[in-house]
Amino acid sequence: MKGLGARVNKGLQVGSKIVCNDNSGAKIVQIIGTKGAKASKSMYPKVGVGDIVIVSVKKGTQAMRKKVLKALVVRQKQIYRRPNGMRLMFEDNAVVIIDDAGLPVGTEIKGAVAREVADRFPKVAAIAPAVV
Repeated sequence: MKGLGARVNKGLQVGSKIVCNDNSGAKIVQIIGTKGAKASKSMYPKVGVGDIVIVSVKKGTQAMRKKVLKALVVRQKQIYRRPNGMRLMFEDNAVVIIDDAGLPVGTEIKGAVAREVADRFPKVAAIAPAVV
């Protein structure tokens, strides 16, 4: 997996409820775990744009509810900095459901995704309407 060019401040943690931004059937998901993120003693692991998380579906279709899936963070409200000095933030936090190979489960994404995500996961960026 390609490394991130930006210094992404981690804006989400375990327990955060987030909007699922694709047409996979999930509407609201909750982060229940992280992949590769470490935490200090008695602190929750934190994640940011471009990180993979383990989520539980809280609202969605009957077939998707109460499932545990992998998701990719595509937007976050927390400001982060790119190497050229530009600071970037989005209006909301959003994830996209992915499978074990890193391919998106849905066929379309609502809203823009960050360029850091597009560099790491080109298949997710291919179905997104805009890359910021």
